[in-house]
Amino acid sequence: MKPRIILDSKHFEITVTRLCYQLIEVHNDFSQTVIVGLQPRGIFLAKRIQKKLTEILKLPAKKEIMCGSLDITFFRDDFRQKELVPSSTEMDFDIENKNVVLIDDVLYTGRTIRAGLDAMLAFGRPKDVELLVLIDRRLSRHLPIQAKYVGKTIDSIASEKVKVEWKESEGADKVTLMNY
Repeated sequence: MKPRIILDSKHFEITVTRLCYQLIEVHNDFSQTVIVGLQPRGIFLAKRIQKKLTEILKLPAKKEIMCGSLDITFFRDDFRQKELVPSSTEMDFDIENKNVVLIDDVLYTGRTIRAGLDAMLAFGRPKDVELLVLIDRRLSRHLPIQAKYVGKTIDSIASEKVKVEWKESEGADKVTLMNY
C-alpha cells in the first residue's frame, strides 16, 4: 500500500491554529500556564503552538508564553532495551502550581506520555496537566492515557507508521500514514 497523506501543509496549519484557539478557550492569557514539548518531536509542535498563540493573543515581546522541552530518555520503560541518545531538557521555569500543557506529535501506546509525566515532576508539582497531540492513534493504547486536545484522530494498525514531517527539519509540514 502506498503512503497516504493525513495532513497536507494547508490542513496542518489549520489544525495547529484550531488547537491554539482551543487552548485559549481554557487558558485565556496563559499567565498560569506553561507549555512543555516532549523530546524529540514534540518540541516542534510546542514551539509552533507558542508562536501561534503569541500571534493570536498579540502578546508584547516581554510577555512571552513559557515553553520548554523535556527529555524523557531515562524515564522510558524500554531505555535499557534500545540504544537511545539523550536530548537536552530546556526548562528554565518552575511548574509548581502551574497548569501544564504537555505536547507531543503522535499519541500511540501512551508510554512516551507516561515517561513525560514522570520526568516533569523533577520541575515541581503542577496544578493541572493536559495533553495536546497532533495525531491520536486511538486503537493502540497500552496505558489509559487520553489527550484533551487532538489535531486529528486516526485508526491504524500496528504495521502502519505515522510520519510527521516539520518545515523546520524536513522542509515541509506533512503527516503521512505508511506501511513498514
